Amino acid sequence: MTVDQLIGKIYNKLSKADIAGTQGRIAIQFNLTGKVAGVFYIEILNGVLSVMPYEYIDRDACVSGSLTNIEKVLGGKMVPQVAIAEGKLKVEGNVDKVMVLVELLKKS
Repeated sequence: MTVDQLIGKIYNKLSKADIAGTQGRIAIQFNLTGKVAGVFYIEILNGVLSVMPYEYIDRDACVSGSLTNIEKVLGGKMVPQVAIAEGKLKVEGNVDKVMVLVELLKKS
């Protein structure tokens, strides 16, 4: 899977989620490490979704890990807290906002 394919998959999944009631901003940047490296962000601003292949300067949090592990967490196949505890993902910033995003993905 490429970074662009992952971005498309995440966008499609979040497009089906009920994000209309999400107030304020959630802005999470993802740094992909390993064989497939890259960067993208997910932003929900007052219920409007953006998933873009860029860095997000004014982000709430930054999640770093391999494409496989990030895909597993965002796809609901790996528990985020376990991934963080086992060192499969590294989170800098507001962990609560990352968890809100994960919960939105679970509902889609």
